Amino acid sequence: MIDLLAKRAYVACIRVVRTLLKPTGLLDRLEKSENRRARWFRSLFAIYDLDDMERLGVPWWTYDAIDAVSKFLIQNPGARVFEWGSGASTLWLAKRSGEVISAEFDANWHQNLAAKLQNAGHVTVKLTPALETGEIASRKRGFEGQYFDDFVRAIRSAEGEFDVIVIDGRSREACLTEAVGRLKADGIIVFDDTKRQRYKDAISDCGLPFRRFDGLAVSLPISDSTTLIARSEETLSAF
Repeated sequence: MIDLLAKRAYVACIRVVRTLLKPTGLLDRLEKSENRRARWFRSLFAIYDLDDMERLGVPWWTYDAIDAVSKFLIQNPGARVFEWGSGASTLWLAKRSGEVISAEFDANWHQNLAAKLQNAGHVTVKLTPALETGEIASRKRGFEGQYFDDFVRAIRSAEGEFDVIVIDGRSREACLTEAVGRLKADGIIVFDDTKRQRYKDAISDCGLPFRRFDGLAVSLPISDSTTLIARSEETLSAF
């Protein structure tokens, strides 16, 4: 509860500072800068703000991981993407992929995102809310007693294999188990926030090669980690 309150207080403070900075023109200058650190600093003021994240046009991953996934999508035009946890990454992927299927458990977030994608016929955002009973419980504070069976298993209703599978949101270890069986031979899994030990353990145990991209992350004041997982070292060697 303390962590949740601290996060809410931080976001509220950022909103106040952003409001004060807007009239100065500083945010616009940072946004247009070619300097990555300047753009990262600008992104701090977009945290948990889908409209602002859309304006910046970046997913909420580490910058080096964004570069790697961007390169992969350029080399694989028309890629099929499945994503657990929608948001800025969904908007970014929609502009670079042939098909995007995203599972989202938050009804309000789903509604806001769906409104932005109503003219994107190649994108589907499925609402898969938490359940009161089930088998797959979240281990995140604040989500005690909630089960994410439908969220995790949403990929089962999609046909075929995927070029890119993104893991975010709740019950990510279970999502990884589902993802491994649906990844194309030369595809990649993008697993976000992998500084957390339980995610490191899940990745090490999945049996596939991986590469971590540590460093500056969009909207975060501290360094983070996004990990790419593939079926072969050859796929990862391109990054």
